[in-house]
Amino acid sequence: MREIEETTLPGVGVRHEFLTRGGDRVAVLNHRSGYRELLLYRHDDPDSCRAILRLDDEDSTALAELLGGPHLAPSLTAITQEVEGLVIDWVPIRGNAPCVGRPLSESRVEDRTGVSVVAALRGEEAVPAPGPDFALQQGDTLVVVGTGDGVREAAELLRGE
Repeated sequence: MREIEETTLPGVGVRHEFLTRGGDRVAVLNHRSGYRELLLYRHDDPDSCRAILRLDDEDSTALAELLGGPHLAPSLTAITQEVEGLVIDWVPIRGNAPCVGRPLSESRVEDRTGVSVVAALRGEEAVPAPGPDFALQQGDTLVVVGTGDGVREAAELLRGE
């Protein structure tokens, strides 16, 4: 049995990671907002990922089925996400999102969902507390804080769903 390391990331969720027999470092990051990321780390830089696969509940269940996992894990994850009430999440802005090229204020994401946009990440630059005139670009990532439902709604709104 592989040793699995668990790391609580306050306001984000829980990361579980292990080394494969072939020496690859693999992790699953269970975000408190409900989605998961499958992370495959680089060999030359253990703090960087060479691949990140974002999974929603259906994706996670399908992958667990393929790997022979039990159906209990999604239920336990859902329970732990609601305990503390405050969620911090990173919402990537994709090229086809309706907010691309528009100021943050036009999305009305804070008014419509109750979340706060506390930062925007653009490449290597972090913009703390972006103002209403901050123009969103493809590849930006917004750091949002709110309830689990609010964060999910914000991500859907920013993706145009």
